[in-house]
Amino acid sequence: MPRSAPSSLEAVRHPRRTALVAAALLLLVAAAVLVTRGDRAIPGDVPAVPTPPDVRDRHEASPLPDPFAYDPARESDFERRAAAGTAHVLYARSPAGAVATAERVARWRPQVEAAAKAAGVSADQLEALVFLESAGREDAIASDTEGAVGLTQILAETGQHLLGMKVDVARSRRYTRRIRRALLRARLFEVERLRGARRRVDQRFDPARALAGTARYLKMAKARFHRDDMAFVSYHMGMGNLESVLRAYGAEPGDEDVSYAQVYFGSTPLHNAAAQRRLASFGDDSSNYLWKLGAAREIMRLHRHDPGELARLEAAQTAKASAEEVLHPPGSTARFATPQQLRGAWGDDDVVAFPDDPRVTGLRRAPSMGELAKRLRQKPSLYQGLRPEALATALYIGAQVRAISGQAPLTVTSTVRDEAYQRRLIDRNGEATRGYSLHTTGWAFDVARRYRSRRQALAFQFVLDRLQVLDAIAWAREPGAIHVTAAPEGRALLPLLKRVQPPG
Repeated sequence: MPRSAPSSLEAVRHPRRTALVAAALLLLVAAAVLVTRGDRAIPGDVPAVPTPPDVRDRHEASPLPDPFAYDPARESDFERRAAAGTAHVLYARSPAGAVATAERVARWRPQVEAAAKAAGVSADQLEALVFLESAGREDAIASDTEGAVGLTQILAETGQHLLGMKVDVARSRRYTRRIRRALLRARLFEVERLRGARRRVDQRFDPARALAGTARYLKMAKARFHRDDMAFVSYHMGMGNLESVLRAYGAEPGDEDVSYAQVYFGSTPLHNAAAQRRLASFGDDSSNYLWKLGAAREIMRLHRHDPGELARLEAAQTAKASAEEVLHPPGSTARFATPQQLRGAWGDDDVVAFPDDPRVTGLRRAPSMGELAKRLRQKPSLYQGLRPEALATALYIGAQVRAISGQAPLTVTSTVRDEAYQRRLIDRNGEATRGYSLHTTGWAFDVARRYRSRRQALAFQFVLDRLQVLDAIAWAREPGAIHVTAAPEGRALLPLLKRVQPPG
């Protein structure tokens, strides 16, 4: 239910951003002055991928319209990708797993359909809201009965004063304590009796009434914003907060022609910066709520129509700390077992060299990259490359972070490995994975968690988050580095490789 209280922030080291980001990003925008002649040569309204400062030749100035910048003609694609890009957290954090959660949520489908009809919204979207808010548990309590409770997590104040629900917080709290004691004593009959009594004094615990209250909220929000997507965004962000975002973007609440996808993807530290700062100020991830609803909808669709695929995705999504095994499932992505296999990939141009040219790339190649090669009687350069699509993704990150922060370079510490190298690394580094490593496919690289300033750290965080939402990368925080896995969609960035080709 509507909530927007910020939490503490440590950019990049902690995933949540708060109101402190707003002040920091003001500095980012002030430093973002690196749009060059190559950028201005791009026709149309789609921004270009920033080119290096003081370009020296036509290769460095190679223009490329940003494939990850908002384009209204591709809005449905952006929404689809955002649902996939934000799905990992649903699989990783759903109580007892996504499959079990889907089963709980599906029980409420008849009540969901009735409430959706009353609100004039999609039953699938309302069902996704139940998935996100309570994981299908009608007695879910976020903190205390004064806070968000029930199937749709309605705040006590909202239920009482906006939705016209009966909510006696004090009596509800007393019943909740008695229910917990009865559960500890395994008095199940008493538990059910107490739950019935609590529903009578606090209608938020009554699933049908909670859904009806949520329907009333969505109906009010639709009347205010004239769009279903905005109504659902406001359910978590709050109507007032959403209005402030729209005005920062330059739109008025109720403008039917402005979608949430346009506002979200059209707002960056370099374009519509005021709206981006406002979105970034919400520490509860309200800005991504609509995309997570899309992810929940897809989980429920698979639960009904393809449970085998849902089980496969759950295994892939929970195998690692990110969705990298969804992007590159084991067995379907070529791995390099030996130095000889890796050398063959170089010969076939399946792996290309990682350039050490920070002026052009905004990236620095760590001197330690490939340092264990001698133990395998190989040259370090064998382990200083990536798949072309992964290298293009790294170049995109370097260009965007430099343009946003005005600072460079980021330091890339590790790129491709073979399994023989990985075993040597395991012996030396307790943090190295003993399972399937995406480094052995050439799709992954690590960026040191050492930054020139907080501005650069915040810029890097923004670029990581935006690319992850677009399902273009998966990333995870490690003790000394950010581990990034590029998606095959990095092929759209392959023209960036021209910038690191020698002139000729």
